[in-house]
Amino acid sequence: MTIETGGIVRTPRRPAGWRAPGPPPATPRDAAALLPRAGEDLCYLAGDWRILQPLRGHRWSLDDLLTAWFAAEQRRGRPPRRVLDLGCGIGSVLMLLAWRFPAAQALGVEAQAASVDLARRSLAWNGIADRVTVCHGDFRDRSVTPDGGGFDLVTATPPYLVPGEACASPRPQVAACHLEQRGGIEAYLEAAAHLLGPGGTFVTCAGRTQTRRLVVAARASGLALLRRRDVVPRAGKRVLFSLWAMAAASEGIAATVVEAPLVVRDQAGRWTAELRSIRAAMGMPP
Repeated sequence: MTIETGGIVRTPRRPAGWRAPGPPPATPRDAAALLPRAGEDLCYLAGDWRILQPLRGHRWSLDDLLTAWFAAEQRRGRPPRRVLDLGCGIGSVLMLLAWRFPAAQALGVEAQAASVDLARRSLAWNGIADRVTVCHGDFRDRSVTPDGGGFDLVTATPPYLVPGEACASPRPQVAACHLEQRGGIEAYLEAAAHLLGPGGTFVTCAGRTQTRRLVVAARASGLALLRRRDVVPRAGKRVLFSLWAMAAASEGIAATVVEAPLVVRDQAGRWTAELRSIRAAMGMPP
């Protein structure tokens, strides 16, 4: 069911008796000015928090959810005070982590103006713009990030394809999210290594074909690989992408822990028990 404004306001699809967990949003009094515009919709993300998305542009997806969840798991028992998401897009990972860590100050850096606008309006809708902000700029430019670093948790969901491997999408925002137009996995790792504070954690996802590049780039950037978890979209299929957790090599990491693959759907196409558990941990209904 939807409500029509200039765009679309999605109504919740929730089982009877389910109550939204986590910190509630603080939607401002002038919420009418933040309603979706033509070509946009307002969807539920975590708990009662919502996110603005383009109907035909880049939308939040599985890799965003799992990257945010994996990052939160690495900081279990050590809640980060400062969080940074590189290339934050419309703000999905940024907001999921802000929801999980309600005491954290969080920052996103994004180069596409349309995505920055959507993300900032989502922050305002949920009433969290006082502690979560989005900078418009290229994260490779070190002047874009204030204070020069010191983040406890840095995340990224880089594009998986290099130009020439696929045709660029004509839809707004999508091409830059799929193709390496502003640096590949190497640029994300170099930036993360510079921006991490002492004891900080960097979490990213990488496509199946990017593993060797990531390992080489981590070493070159002075990062040690803490954990790796492959994601399988459906039982019996090959790995789609991998989740990686890293820290500064100076932290003295002995070896990478390779976890059992995370299977998203069983052979019948149903969400696995683990995926349902992950959704619950990130404030989503069963």
